Amino acid sequence: MIRVRLVLMFAALAAVASGCASTGSMAPFTEGNYQERIQVQEGEGVRVSAAVPSADEARKLFNMNLYKRGIQPVWIKIENSKDEYVTFLPVGVDPEYFTPLEVANIDVDTKKSQPVSLVNKFFLDQKMRLLIGPGEELSGFIFTQLDEGTKAFNVDISTDDDFQTFTFFIPVPGLNVDHYAVDWAALYPPDRILEVNDDELIDAVEEFVCCVTDKKGDNTGDPLNLLIIGKPLSIYTAFIRAGWDETEAIDSGSLWKTFKSFMSGGEYRYSPISSLYVFGRPQDVAFQKARDNIHERNHLRLWMTRVRYQGLPVWIGQISRDIGVRFTRKTITTHKIDPDVDETREFLLEDLAYAQTVKKVGYLKGVGEVPVDQPRGNLTGDPWFTDGYRLVLWLSPEPTSLSDIEPLPWRNPYINK
Repeated sequence: MIRVRLVLMFAALAAVASGCASTGSMAPFTEGNYQERIQVQEGEGVRVSAAVPSADEARKLFNMNLYKRGIQPVWIKIENSKDEYVTFLPVGVDPEYFTPLEVANIDVDTKKSQPVSLVNKFFLDQKMRLLIGPGEELSGFIFTQLDEGTKAFNVDISTDDDFQTFTFFIPVPGLNVDHYAVDWAALYPPDRILEVNDDELIDAVEEFVCCVTDKKGDNTGDPLNLLIIGKPLSIYTAFIRAGWDETEAIDSGSLWKTFKSFMSGGEYRYSPISSLYVFGRPQDVAFQKARDNIHERNHLRLWMTRVRYQGLPVWIGQISRDIGVRFTRKTITTHKIDPDVDETREFLLEDLAYAQTVKKVGYLKGVGEVPVDQPRGNLTGDPWFTDGYRLVLWLSPEPTSLSDIEPLPWRNPYINK
């Protein structure tokens, strides 16, 4: 079993730092705060450490604004206690990674201020080597595509007769993610927690409210068509592994980026999601999976309930698909949703299952059937229809193959018509 733990390792980069003493007037390889965020995993005869510098830390380390260029350095250290060579496969970190010399020649200003040979040598010195000898430890950087918020990647190690994968989820400072402010333990006092068994679980969740509301609770909107069972970390890693992005908190900066993306039709992977309400509070966490523009995306909101099943929190959620933008008197602009909310619900199941994050799956009664010819409306007036069922997912941080997913014989929206 691979064990993940956060450790303080201020000396971990000493070898890398000393290796850059000959870089002349290039910015020295200084120790940054990212070393305090190093994560370590241990496998059979191999120990892997990883960290991701923030935008400011990367700028100081490499004397370039790499994040502005869409480049994110990932620091990796591999300790080989085997009696044979092991091979590091950088494609596992990012199939579209940048080579050191590619990065060295991407910044025009640096090339003007420094000899090309000096810049090239500097970046080659930072490269993570592929072959690690018996009893050897090596460290270096892989230059990857930019992912703000949480960086998810694999470190793959191979030998002649063995292959090990170490999966990392590393929060990177800089993105003001909305759920960072949530104190999960404080949402419900101990005396309000409701522990349930199998039979009680069905009754408890089928009694949940049907739909989201506005802030005052006076008007209902989109149907609550999703239930997830799992710890916050399990949910967090499951969605990140499946390629979903976190959402920024709503502030002047994120609103400005949203406005620019709306006007240009450009991409904004971490665009804020408006607040909808359940239990009198806005969503606890939100995720989205966008196409190459802000107008089209799948997005979901989750609220932790007071129900616990076998010690695990039960979450209720709402998922829908944005298919365009329209103008309104109330909000000026708003996303237009696909009225067939069941289609998006099933997309989520397939998406997470293919990402190997689903342990169990079932369906329970929800809002009730809303026919296509008699749709209801959400809070901005978009119509929606549904078979009325809620998808129930058990998520796990450990990969689960499609053949190992356990279907639960509760309800079946495709049989129980």
